[in-house]
Amino acid sequence: MSAPRETLAGPAAFLLEVKKSRHLARAEPVETPEAALAFIARVSVPEATHNVWAYRIGAAYRFSDDGEPAGTAGKPVLAAIDGQGLDGVAVVVTRWFGGVKLGAGGLVRAYGGAAAEALRTATRRPIVIVERVEVQVGFAHVQVLHAALAACGAVKDAEAFDAGGVRITATLPSDAVDGLEERLRDATRGLARVFRER
Repeated sequence: MSAPRETLAGPAAFLLEVKKSRHLARAEPVETPEAALAFIARVSVPEATHNVWAYRIGAAYRFSDDGEPAGTAGKPVLAAIDGQGLDGVAVVVTRWFGGVKLGAGGLVRAYGGAAAEALRTATRRPIVIVERVEVQVGFAHVQVLHAALAACGAVKDAEAFDAGGVRITATLPSDAVDGLEERLRDATRGLARVFRER
């Protein structure tokens, strides 16, 4: 079983100075590439020497060296995100040049180090994968259904009554769906019907 994925609980920042160059790393949780690009545009500083960035959202990722030598800036920032097992995260490292060249290795260490430290010190939260289900039960089991949904951490999205009973659509953590099905099967002697939305 893979480790639970994590993202940031909120924005994070870290300032690193290397040979008079300042590197300000700012990170934020994001859910879509559009949100990542909006964050990058919002926090980039036009007057700075470089605004290097990267984001990871599931299998989607992008990075930019913003004028630094290829592979010395954006890729190390992405490596910092991936190295800490984070997902749904965008990072911008803004550099103000201090007059001393860092060389390729120094740039990799500065950009990657600033990003890694911002992420390391940030508060994290687990990413909960959710699933929608539709459950149908007869009137005799309405209370059982409500109790089972509550016990499994489900959020009711819709509820409809018809001649056969009640039909509820709910969202709950994916890893709780099997438990919901088992609980309802036992409580209704197999009369509850659970449909997973794919």
